[in-house]
Amino acid sequence: MKRWLRGLLIGGTVGACGVVLALTPFELPLETRVGLHALFHLRGERPPPPEVAVVAIDGRTGEKLGLSTLPRDWPRSMHGSRGEQEDLAFARAVERANRVVLFEHLSGRRQPVEDQSGRVRGTVWVEELEPPVPPLAAAARGLGPFPLPKMGAAVHEFWTFKSSAREAPTMPATAMQIFSLQHYERWRALLATSARAPLDGLPLKATEIRNAKQLKALMWNTRQLFEKDPDLADRIATSAGAKDQLSQVPAALLGLYSGNNERYLNYYGPPGTIPTLPYHAIIKGSDPNLAPAALDVAGKVVFVGYSDLYDPGQPDRFFTVFTRDDGVDLSGVEIAATAFANLLTDSSLKPLGAVTTLLLLLVFGLVVGAVVYLTPAVLGVILAIVLTGAYAFGAQTNFSNAGVWWPLATPVLVQLPLALFIGLIAQYRLERRRVEHISEAIRQYVPENVSRALTAAELAPGDVNKVTYGTCLATDMAGFSTIAEKMAPGELASFLNEYFEVLAQALKRHNVEVTEFRADAIMCAWTGARDDAAVRHLPVQAALEAAQDIGQFNRQRNLPGSLRVGLADGEFYVGHAGGGGHFVYSIVGDCANTASRIESLNKHLGTQLLATRTVVDGEDELLVRYLGKYRFVGKTEALPIAEIVSTKAAATASQLDLCARFAPALEAFEQGDWALAAERFENVMSAFSQDGPSRFLLERCREYLRPDAKPDDLGVIAMRSK
Repeated sequence: MKRWLRGLLIGGTVGACGVVLALTPFELPLETRVGLHALFHLRGERPPPPEVAVVAIDGRTGEKLGLSTLPRDWPRSMHGSRGEQEDLAFARAVERANRVVLFEHLSGRRQPVEDQSGRVRGTVWVEELEPPVPPLAAAARGLGPFPLPKMGAAVHEFWTFKSSAREAPTMPATAMQIFSLQHYERWRALLATSARAPLDGLPLKATEIRNAKQLKALMWNTRQLFEKDPDLADRIATSAGAKDQLSQVPAALLGLYSGNNERYLNYYGPPGTIPTLPYHAIIKGSDPNLAPAALDVAGKVVFVGYSDLYDPGQPDRFFTVFTRDDGVDLSGVEIAATAFANLLTDSSLKPLGAVTTLLLLLVFGLVVGAVVYLTPAVLGVILAIVLTGAYAFGAQTNFSNAGVWWPLATPVLVQLPLALFIGLIAQYRLERRRVEHISEAIRQYVPENVSRALTAAELAPGDVNKVTYGTCLATDMAGFSTIAEKMAPGELASFLNEYFEVLAQALKRHNVEVTEFRADAIMCAWTGARDDAAVRHLPVQAALEAAQDIGQFNRQRNLPGSLRVGLADGEFYVGHAGGGGHFVYSIVGDCANTASRIESLNKHLGTQLLATRTVVDGEDELLVRYLGKYRFVGKTEALPIAEIVSTKAAATASQLDLCARFAPALEAFEQGDWALAAERFENVMSAFSQDGPSRFLLERCREYLRPDAKPDDLGVIAMRSK
């Protein structure tokens, strides 16, 4: 698979994981508890609209007014004293004000369902509205509950209409409608222009809406218009002249009636961000901590309730994203004021639609995952973090400026780490495969341990050169020239590759370290300490096995010839050799040259496996025939050479007899008794007519028997050609 396709696959996996998470029940709690919390705190506080305020009853209000600490123990006349100068009933004050919304308690319980016989068949959840006492309910301009849906321990949402309570408008929605009655005629005209259904349920003028029952009917009928005609809001917004007519209040009404019943609260800040006036200051008309102008609430929608900005144990408190460090939560009355302010400015949070959210998570994961995989590791991590930061900046900008809520926790805390993990692991695997491929390629030319060290950057190329002790093994194919002249070049190359494969496998099975191919020959080496017998034992075993395998190789192809092997031990150089920018990993030194000369000696002696005597010393399991001391052309030192005949376990009686007869003949030769040596070699030849060493040494004996042909060094066989 191409790398860019693999990158898209990884990115798609990261994106798909984000999509799957978004489709599970875990995504919303994650985004509200983490993402939304972060967005609010990054945005910080923002000023609420000036039309809203809170009149707060707290733990000190009763003391300031000389009353009980608990508001439920106060006389109702306290609440009406600002509406009437005299001690009038609270209900008359509420009725005369004609703009008061009272809290309507919403109770819910699970109720059993029984059949005709009284047997319980199941349960059903029932919610009921409990209005204030009748005089107050009749006097109020509006009634409304204010239930708050909780997610875990926190409050993030509010209702505008409570579907489970017969679409009852909540207190903030009711307050919004009463506040907007001053624009009612203009609002009704907009509806009349764009609505397809008749407006029979909507009074012509605001003055016809005199009590809470009529107001609730107005709101219910208006809501039905929008629910039955989903395009009504769009027609109003795009109708001719609507741009001028849709000032703040009509636009807020449009948002109230056309939006969802559940809205996300757009908090303005910690407790007290919405202007909060002490209840006792309003009652008394003054407060030493407030300027007189601050107590002027004309033109404002005032929410009255319990709100203590100092007591973390206050009743009616709710944990929110702006709960203070000292434990003080937002009060229910301030949350109600916040909901009203959101409705008034049409600024409640707007989560992205489901399809948009899924597409956004898919694209984000696709881009970040692909970037991490397709770019170098360090750069990929940096780019992924930058892209995530850019996404977070976009999410924060939209949240702060438009109240649009993008998912934040899922991309930052789930998809980014996942992209880094998968991308970097995939990069590591890719790099590992690349290193393995490079190592495999290098291994064709240098030892395996060297290739691993080079690809792992454990040593520099120059550090692989060394002078070491070891055993060199040289091979050659007997009869190669005859074979080569009968084959085309391509056929010959294929034949050589097969031949070398068989030969190299035999060497590899005995842990050969360095292998150098030279035409039809191989030079290889084992390295180690002088006192390590394995450095000599392994090449001897490899030579025996290679000779056997090549013999079988030739027989399968009806080819003449055999493998010739020469072994020598000593110090030599292994490493780079060459020039002009081209190098090979080679074995260089007298030891390698000697092994090559010994291999060539096989041609003169008619043998296969020859080695210096030092190589086979201590190899007690071998049948070895000592062949004498040989001095090669250009050399000054003579070397004792031995033939590796076989292992003792596999030796035949004929081989044992040959070795037994050959030894005394060689002994006479080395003592210079040419006549006796010749007689004994002739004796060997009579039984083993094809024995090459006996024939070669017999010829030398006959030569030395001539008066003019004495050897320079007694017992040393001087070679006259390579």
